Amino acid sequence: MNLKVVKLTGWLVLALLVSSCGSSSQPKEFLALHPDNPHYFLFRGEPTLLIGSTEHYGAVMNLDFDYIKYFDELAACGMNITRTFSGIYVEPKGAFGIRANTLAPDSGRFICPWARSSDPGYAVGGNKFDLDSWDTGYFERLRDFVAEAGRRGIVVELDLFSNFYDTLQWKLSPLYYSNNINGIIKVKDQKEVLSLKHPALLEFQEKMVRKIVQELGDFDNLYYEVCNEPYFGDTTALRQWEDHMTRVVVEAEKDMVPKHLISNNVANLKKKVPRPREGVSVYNFHYAAPPVTVAMNYHLNMPLGDNETGFDGIQDETYRKEAWNFIMAGGALFNHLDYSFTAETEDGTFVIQEGQPGGGGRALRNQFGILAGFMKQVGFINMKPIPEGMVRVIGQENISVHGLADDNGSMVLYFDGNETPGTSGLIEINLPAGSFRTTWVNTINGGETVNSIAGHQGGWVMLNTPLYTTDIALRVVKTD
Repeated sequence: MNLKVVKLTGWLVLALLVSSCGSSSQPKEFLALHPDNPHYFLFRGEPTLLIGSTEHYGAVMNLDFDYIKYFDELAACGMNITRTFSGIYVEPKGAFGIRANTLAPDSGRFICPWARSSDPGYAVGGNKFDLDSWDTGYFERLRDFVAEAGRRGIVVELDLFSNFYDTLQWKLSPLYYSNNINGIIKVKDQKEVLSLKHPALLEFQEKMVRKIVQELGDFDNLYYEVCNEPYFGDTTALRQWEDHMTRVVVEAEKDMVPKHLISNNVANLKKKVPRPREGVSVYNFHYAAPPVTVAMNYHLNMPLGDNETGFDGIQDETYRKEAWNFIMAGGALFNHLDYSFTAETEDGTFVIQEGQPGGGGRALRNQFGILAGFMKQVGFINMKPIPEGMVRVIGQENISVHGLADDNGSMVLYFDGNETPGTSGLIEINLPAGSFRTTWVNTINGGETVNSIAGHQGGWVMLNTPLYTTDIALRVVKTD
């Protein structure tokens, strides 16, 4: 063997080892608040809005759900967030009028953090649970779920808990006394489950949180929501419990660098949060009243989300408008509840019919994708909601306008409504001096109409919209 080759190889190995050690010591970057504008996210080095269209939260706990197909469909439509539940909450078949509900697995197809015992008797089939033993298969599935999402640039919102709306859901939970072998107290009133009233029950909840946080400590594409809809029932007890469980998450991550964001689900529709809760960085609403909800809470200087939609018919227009209005009012996250995803149609091809509590489907997801693509083409990180009086609609009183603008004159605007569908309209915008490129975007099919404004002296500019039906968007970019 040539001695020179051996020496060279040794030095090469040493160099590689040093390089490897250096790279591994680099701090990881998790989903975070953007340092320049904490109303938005920073993800993998880029300013980020989270826009999604999510199955009904059972993708991990329902063994019949193929989440690879699901993620491929989300990615194909430009979606970058999904929402899922931990498995502590289960729904019965037919709950809320949902057909093929992913949160209602078939008998024997439910998996959760706790292992099955050898004793039969779980309410939805199979053996009871042993709350002192973890199900390794569940955690392998959970980790793989987050990993596969991350490979496609999709962020996971993991809801650790959900409110139990009545005894129907509570009696299906692994924590319900007859569904496990651990002899915990018989908590019959579901309003007391998410409270501090029963220390033995609370201890199992805490252990589950710590275990999940431990298992998912390395993932950058993740944030935790403590509880889904913790505002039904005894709200005082729920707030105390949610404060406690938020501290449990914080404590579980105290030695982790970096740490995951924590979300609170504030209310249905709208509610003002006077001041940030300790440990919480994201505030989510359901069925948001977009402009009002955002305006009421913009002072928090944190991302605001509309992370569940529905109960307003099955038409695409309703949820498309909700998405645009929320993001253009200054929101950072919109996640539609899409009932076209089932355990048999993970590609989102289930046909939603009247009577279900919401809409979904490929056409709607593509429309959300238009919104996502629209916002990627502007420097939204430097923008804030437009001030009163910056935009005027000529001759139409029933059109609402929301938008964002930076200090240099670039802006994005959304016009919701058209008194004469299929026609054009006139608007006026107050712009600073300079030259601009205007791009009208069809929110239904993504078609664009591009024009320019050269040598503007400052002040009001009148623009003519293209023909449109119900809503249209405008991007104005300063070019000099």
